[in-house]
Amino acid sequence: MNKSGVGVGSASIVLVFAVLCLTIFSLITFVVAGNDKALVDARVNLVAGYYEADVLAEEILLNILASDTVPDEVLGVDIFTRIDDILGVETVYFFCEISDIKALYVNFVIHDDSYDILSWRMYDIDEWVFDGSMNVWTGD
Repeated sequence: MNKSGVGVGSASIVLVFAVLCLTIFSLITFVVAGNDKALVDARVNLVAGYYEADVLAEEILLNILASDTVPDEVLGVDIFTRIDDILGVETVYFFCEISDIKALYVNFVIHDDSYDILSWRMYDIDEWVFDGSMNVWTGD
């Protein structure tokens, strides 16, 4: 007996292969979506922390400008002064924490009736440490 056409066995193999491919693609999509959500959550936390630090820095700046002398601490943040080598004037600076690894760095100069902001930027406070523990083949 000679049969022609596609048998039941080959159709089942194609169906199993299609279901397997769809399952793998759905798992990949699920993992990528989870990674994207984690990245977006980290970015949201960073932006929210930046704006909280920005509001705190504005309050600190106003408190410093309202006082006669530069205090050592305002609202729990240490205030530092130094002589700028390039400008030849005393500058005031402080750091407002944004996250565990970032801070808002504010540097400004106070004049008699005004002030100039020299720097208002995000600053990495986490120290980079070289990890040389991985053995790499050098060809020798």
